[in-house]
Amino acid sequence: MQVVGYESSSPEAATSDGAGLYVASDGDVSFLDASAGTELGFGLGERRCAGSVHEDGHVACDAPDAPYCDAHTSVWVCARCTGTCLKDEMDCHEQHAIYLAAFAPAVFKVGVTRRWRLETRLREQGADRAAHVRTLPNGRVAREIEAELAAGGNLVDRVRVPTKLDGLGRHVDEEAWESLCARFDPIERFSFDYGFDLADRPVAETIAAGTVRGWQGRVMVLDRGGSTYAVDARDLVGYELTETPTARRLQSSLGAFGE
Repeated sequence: MQVVGYESSSPEAATSDGAGLYVASDGDVSFLDASAGTELGFGLGERRCAGSVHEDGHVACDAPDAPYCDAHTSVWVCARCTGTCLKDEMDCHEQHAIYLAAFAPAVFKVGVTRRWRLETRLREQGADRAAHVRTLPNGRVAREIEAELAAGGNLVDRVRVPTKLDGLGRHVDEEAWESLCARFDPIERFSFDYGFDLADRPVAETIAAGTVRGWQGRVMVLDRGGSTYAVDARDLVGYELTETPTARRLQSSLGAFGE
C-alpha cells in the first residue's frame, strides 16, 4: 500500500479520522491511524508519485517524481496572492483574519486565513503561540495588509519545516513575542499544547515505525529504540509501506538539547 496523504491533529480532525496517513491499494483509499499512543511498524519501500485521490478512489501514477510528478502537482494560487488576484475572478469575499504566529524559539510569521478557519489553520502549521490582529472583509484586502506587514521587518510569511523541527521541545522567547504583540493590540490570542513533552530534541528522520507521541502540525513525533524522532508527514507521501521496519542504523536523540 502506498501513502497518498496525511491528516494532522486539528479541532476538525479530532471528530473525524484523527491524525494519521491515507494509504491506497488497488484503487481503494483507507485511513491508517497514527494518533498518539499508536504503534506503527512499517518499513519504507519504493517511492514514486502519489497520483491523485478522488471520491471514487485513487488513481495511481508510475512517474518516479515524488511526492508528485508535474502532472499531479497542484498550486494554490491564493498562497501567492499579495492583493492582486491571480484567478480569473476574485472569489474570497468572506471575512479573513490576519494573524501572527510564533514558532519556538523566536520565529514570527504573519499570515492570512478565512476567519472561521483561524484556529484550525494555526494548528495545521504547528504554531506555538498566535494572535489574531485584524479582521478584513475579504481576502484581497487582507493579503495587501499582510504583504505590508511582512515587508516591515521582523516577520516572515512562510516558515519551512526544518525551522519548525529545530524548535520542537523549545520554548518561545516570551519577551520578544510580547513585544511583537504589543505593537498590534490583538483581538484574540492562542497558546497551543500538542500533548507531548520532550526531554531531548527529536532527530529528523523519515520512518514509519515506532510509538507515536503526537503531532505538531504535519510533523509526527514518535519514539523508537529509546530515541525520539520527528517525521515530516509529507516526506512519507509516495512511499510504499512494507511489513518490515527499516533495519538501518538511526541517529540517537540522546542529549540533543545539550549540543
